[in-house]
Amino acid sequence: MSGVDGWKKKPFWIRLLHWEYWSFNTVYAPIYPIFIFLSLRARSFFFFAAANPEIKNGGFLGESKKEIYTLVPSAYQPKTIFFTRGFDPGKVMEQLREAGFRFPLIGKPDMGGRGRGVRKLDDAEDVKIYVQDCLVDFHIQEFILFENEVGIFYYRFPGQAKGKISGIVHKEFLKVKGDGFQNIRALLKASPRALLQLPQLEKTDREVLDIIPGVGEEVTVVPYGNHARGALFLDDSGSVNQALVDVINEVCSKIPSFFFGRLDIRYKSRELLEKGESFSILEVNGAGSEPTHMYDPRHSIFFAWKEIIRHWILLFKISRANHKLGHRYLSISEGLRMFREDRYNSELLKIMQSKSG
Repeated sequence: MSGVDGWKKKPFWIRLLHWEYWSFNTVYAPIYPIFIFLSLRARSFFFFAAANPEIKNGGFLGESKKEIYTLVPSAYQPKTIFFTRGFDPGKVMEQLREAGFRFPLIGKPDMGGRGRGVRKLDDAEDVKIYVQDCLVDFHIQEFILFENEVGIFYYRFPGQAKGKISGIVHKEFLKVKGDGFQNIRALLKASPRALLQLPQLEKTDREVLDIIPGVGEEVTVVPYGNHARGALFLDDSGSVNQALVDVINEVCSKIPSFFFGRLDIRYKSRELLEKGESFSILEVNGAGSEPTHMYDPRHSIFFAWKEIIRHWILLFKISRANHKLGHRYLSISEGLRMFREDRYNSELLKIMQSKSG
């Protein structure tokens, strides 16, 4: 049987030997003193809230995608409808039909992260199940069929007309290529990255795993550009050029008081993206954004620490500049409440993830 052999099949060893799979706290703990130092200089552990004044908490945690959606011009985003938890599934479908939505669609929590609670919806039954499973407010949007996806990290200092791109991550969805003999399950076992996704896929897509693709047939198993859902992140920062910077500046200039964060974008081709054509912004992430190009398997943990610290310093400088212009930091009580609310929301998303993937 082809695949990763022996101890290399063990998820424990895969995660241990590849830092990109380490837990958030394991990656960040060694450099927390840097963040504490910046907080002391700012005289606030919650200075980041001033980075993007129009976004709740600056977009660090607990920001609503519905609120951000209203800030970004609709021409740049997928068509989306927002719903509250417990909404009647039949009325959800009714609104989707009235708005002219066509399958496939995608369901997402209003407050989420790392791909938790995100699900592709192929028909009305999928919508019904998703709505019933949702333990949080959610939205349903058209599924953008462009095959390319990037995360572009952007920053701009207050008072400056133009900003810069500090990193680009190109995302490759979890795929397999058929040989005409093995099913998707067996093909996934040949890759350590894919192997980590199998337990969840066995719960949610067992029928798909049994499919035997033809020779050379490529199948996208997980159609989301989330690292936690098996996507391969590749550092494409070296491809930054003036044309792309100009397009991203044009986009971000239309988002009120947006100074620091990452745009997750699907696009048809790089040539068209650089012309400002045939692309869609899936998400706008604020102060809590990671420089996700660091997750390229070719990079070491030391590179990751360097990039995190570099972006923390940018966040600090931008937040402090906005603070001097009158934008407030969070108080201690507000900051602690933010973390409590995020912890509660995360627990609900974990329950959703365990049921649906």
